[in-house]
Amino acid sequence: MSKKTLPNLKNYVFEDFRFEQLMQNRINKVLIVCSNYDYYMLEEDGRIDERIFNEYTALNLRFPPTFLHANSTKKALKTLSSDKIDLVITWLDIGSYKAFETSLQLKKSFPNVPIAALSHYSSELRKKILNENAGIIDYVFHWNGNVDIFLAIIKLAEDKMNADKDINEIGVKAILLVEDSLRFYSRYLPVMYKIILKQTRSFMSEGLNEHRAMNLMRGRPKILLATNYEEGLALFEKYQENLLGVISDVNYYKDKKRNPEAGFELLKHVRNLVRYFPFLIQSSDKNNEAKALELKGKFLWKHSETIELEIKNYITKYFSFGDFEFWDPKQHKVLATVKDLNGFQKALTIVTKEAITYHAIRSEYSKWLRSRALFPLANLFHNVEYDDFQDAEEIRNFLIEAIKVYRIYRARGVISKFNKDKYDKYLGFARIGDGALGGKGRGLAFIDSFLKRNRLFKKYDDVIISIPRTVVLSTEVFDEFMEEHKLFRFVADCDDDDEILKVFISKPLPNWVKEDIKAFLKVTKHPIAVRSSSVLEDSHYQPFAGVFATYMLPKTKSKRMLEMVSNAVKSVIASAFFKNSKAYLKATSHTLEENRMAVILQEITGKQYGDVFYPNISGVARSINFYPIGNEKPNEGIASIAMGLGEIIVGGGKTLRFSPYHPKKIIQLSTPGSTQRDTQHYFYGLDMNPDSYMASTSESINKKKITIRQAEKHGSLKFVASTYDLQNNIIRPGVMHDGLRVITFDNILKYGTFPLPEILQELLRVGQREMRSPIEIEFAVKLDVPEGKPKHFSFLQIRPIVESSKTLSKLPENFDVADTIIYSEAALGNGKYEDIYDFVYVKPETFNPANTRQISLAVEQMNKKFIENKKKYILVGPGRWGSSDPWLGIPVIWPQISAAKVIVEAGLNDFRIDPSQGTHFFQNLTSFNVGYLTINPFLNEGFFDVTYLNKQEALYEDEFLRHIQFQSPLSVIIEGKNNKAAIFKEGYKIENGQGLKESELDELPPEGFM
Repeated sequence: MSKKTLPNLKNYVFEDFRFEQLMQNRINKVLIVCSNYDYYMLEEDGRIDERIFNEYTALNLRFPPTFLHANSTKKALKTLSSDKIDLVITWLDIGSYKAFETSLQLKKSFPNVPIAALSHYSSELRKKILNENAGIIDYVFHWNGNVDIFLAIIKLAEDKMNADKDINEIGVKAILLVEDSLRFYSRYLPVMYKIILKQTRSFMSEGLNEHRAMNLMRGRPKILLATNYEEGLALFEKYQENLLGVISDVNYYKDKKRNPEAGFELLKHVRNLVRYFPFLIQSSDKNNEAKALELKGKFLWKHSETIELEIKNYITKYFSFGDFEFWDPKQHKVLATVKDLNGFQKALTIVTKEAITYHAIRSEYSKWLRSRALFPLANLFHNVEYDDFQDAEEIRNFLIEAIKVYRIYRARGVISKFNKDKYDKYLGFARIGDGALGGKGRGLAFIDSFLKRNRLFKKYDDVIISIPRTVVLSTEVFDEFMEEHKLFRFVADCDDDDEILKVFISKPLPNWVKEDIKAFLKVTKHPIAVRSSSVLEDSHYQPFAGVFATYMLPKTKSKRMLEMVSNAVKSVIASAFFKNSKAYLKATSHTLEENRMAVILQEITGKQYGDVFYPNISGVARSINFYPIGNEKPNEGIASIAMGLGEIIVGGGKTLRFSPYHPKKIIQLSTPGSTQRDTQHYFYGLDMNPDSYMASTSESINKKKITIRQAEKHGSLKFVASTYDLQNNIIRPGVMHDGLRVITFDNILKYGTFPLPEILQELLRVGQREMRSPIEIEFAVKLDVPEGKPKHFSFLQIRPIVESSKTLSKLPENFDVADTIIYSEAALGNGKYEDIYDFVYVKPETFNPANTRQISLAVEQMNKKFIENKKKYILVGPGRWGSSDPWLGIPVIWPQISAAKVIVEAGLNDFRIDPSQGTHFFQNLTSFNVGYLTINPFLNEGFFDVTYLNKQEALYEDEFLRHIQFQSPLSVIIEGKNNKAAIFKEGYKIENGQGLKESELDELPPEGFM
């Protein structure tokens, strides 16, 4: 027989198993038809509702059925007509023929409702049913007063209802019981179901959270009951591929007559088909034991005092229930006993080749996995056979690698409940505490789920797309910390950021939180980012982007690391109450108590170079491009990428901007001069000296600013840089030549060494479809990996870009630029504003880039007054608003300009700027429908009538700013479709799409005049 080609585990994609497809048919309502006396015995003495409920609860079963009672055929038919009954259970007395008549009437009227019968008289009843009642009563059981039989009846009926789909279509395992003695199978079935359900409860630990654990219950093995040879043979042949084993009596009906050898006939049939298959013969005759063993079966004596224990032990050992025992046939001993998949994986590395072979020949690996509802892995093992391998070591390596791949796959897209005793490297996303994940946490969980759902993890060769290892301290941690130390009153009264931080750092985190953090840190290998995840953050309408803190910590010894992480967690929580956060909360009409904070602990993507750590690429991409160039289209999206940590991007520093659909056409690289001038000159890395971190209100406390020249010695430039040949005035790809290094990403964008444009196209397309709105994503890329290892694209965040619901506004067809204060053809936003009276601008004639920090403080003071008066204003200044580099613009953060409704970046003769991309408050601009205009009048890119403004009387003026308050509101139009905008002079109105000056308004006909 030729060997099959083994699956390539490197690119193997498991089929996701949908447990919700299992157990589609359930018994929810049971009608008991019996006398009032019998029901009283059940209800009062037997307490059936309570007993069944307790039984379900003890076995972690959901949806216990409810019981209804009817004491006559008439009442039973009425109940079945008015209520959805899933199962009827009736009492049969051999002296009463009414019970049979009742069952016949019920079956005729409701043929799809199964009927089970209970009786004290099992032997006579069996004969009577065989002779007179075939096909009417579906199940007959012996009643010995034990309410446990009800659980068995209900589960047996459910198993029969779901067998075809769950066993043959989906692959759930089953046990076949062939027994015609009512007394014995009525005794066996409750025992067997308890064994199965307790087994299922034991493997719920394989579920990564409570929901997944409960879903595993659906995958429990089923029991199939046959009462004669023909039924048993039919069920075996129908479900053979997924049977765990058979338990059979010897003496039962075959060919419509009792056959004392029927069980052996069935055993012979099975052995002719399958060599290694568990088959238990149980008989009242001890003399049958020898023949059972001769036919390679096992034997149990029915009248044993410990028959139930013996059945339990047999099922546990031979049906792959309970622990897996690695048996060495050479040494005749068990080498390892494992309870779960983690232990199974470890044991495979140490057991002997003989043990590996022994279980492989018998296909016991897949059987054990399937009995524990680990179907995707079981299916993989089932599809390969012992003969497909060269030797035992190849089997061992295949099993170990397959389990590794599966455990990583299983954890993706799942929010695991953190368990400090079980947390390991295979878990990608876990939650500490039972509170909310917060905005960023939800975003990361959503990313993980849609990457798995759309099979994007390994879509590109030699690339893994995933979120970094992440643990979220849920809002339960925040709540307990704040309440235990009574901090809400303190933060409400304190406006000093340093004092708030000092107090928060002085308070300990709950001990259980620190223990969980310690377990997380034992698994991590990289530096850790401690990120905010407020419940208000990254929401659709008020995203709070960039308002709260993120701290990055180098990896160091565990005790010191635990202290640093704990302090960083408390610093992030404290940042929810810093001055800027409070200003933002006030601007968005939120209270301090609404601002509950989850905290994310996440491995940082990248590599250590010398004394710093950073990714080769950080980036931001959006599915909508507000600044399309040439043949770019707005819906193709835009990306900004940089070398090093992403701080340079969100801070508005120099980055490379490109369309994922046009990666070779980059305006910044259009000439050697612009390439040298307009690309990145420095980047940020994390200082790996643990002493560089201390609790601080500054997130950049331990980030190093590194020049491109300094990075030469790192060896990282080869992935992202080209060389500027000054002598020949050309850009040469790579870093093999002498010259000035420039960050062009040519290897990637021009020569395709890494499929970044294709990945961004896919993620933006799928992400926008999943969120049903334009999106912004953040990412980091590690290219510097050992040969043969995959490169990493880390998906860090996704958030919606909220579009204005207003109709697209249009500028008047007849307007004259001379009627505007500002006209821009590089405008972001959309809408018409007619309620703004105030205009604040940085005075061009006195502007000096050296003063930008002072200007930002002056703007902040001005902004506070507008917030207090609940007014909006237009803000104009040179350079980039929000720039992290004060020489490129005014380094404000969003709360300092949050009352501005229209913001303008204005270039000067010696201060040219490009439209901003990647600022921290970009998301806020779109959420609050803030207009964002860019002009460079000296290059004929827009218009700015400073003379007009200087002639107006100032309400306030200092050496940096001028504030004008007009008597009439200014008309502002942003034509989002064409990226054009105009701020018109006082008195200019737009009526019916036409622009009219104040002098022309008097000439309009009266309202309503025809």
